[in-house]
Amino acid sequence: MATIQIKVNGENRTISGIDPKTPLLWALRDHLGLVGTKFGCGKGLCGACTVHFNGTAIRSCSTAVSAVESRSITTIEGLAEDADHLHPLQEAWIEHDVPQCGYCQAGQMMNAAALLSTNPKPSDEDIDNAMIGNICRCGTYTRIRKAIHSAAGNGGNA
Repeated sequence: MATIQIKVNGENRTISGIDPKTPLLWALRDHLGLVGTKFGCGKGLCGACTVHFNGTAIRSCSTAVSAVESRSITTIEGLAEDADHLHPLQEAWIEHDVPQCGYCQAGQMMNAAALLSTNPKPSDEDIDNAMIGNICRCGTYTRIRKAIHSAAGNGGNA
């Protein structure tokens, strides 16, 4: 067992008594109480567990907590600047009524936010290529694409 230091949503956090091989997902959920990040497949294939690691989208279910020690992690809880203002993607998700069951949506938004940070005006093809690894069992891909365009200022269309 170890003590791991990570910066989560801008706050330095200490996780004590954890196996360094524990997936980051479980460290976030079970040790830090950040339950917005979801468990989907456990193999890094579905995207439900997507978080940002130093600004890059990663799968937290297949990343050991020790691999992110002393680094910056952003979860869905930290996507917005503060509790009073939603992130543009969160606003767009509401505007376009994206979620059905909602289970995959935190991972979808985190992946979309990583895309917009490197490509602020993506085309349909850019979005499709960036989001291909995030699975939505309800099939809301068209609304997800529109919401990403809306958040990018493309009015819901490329």
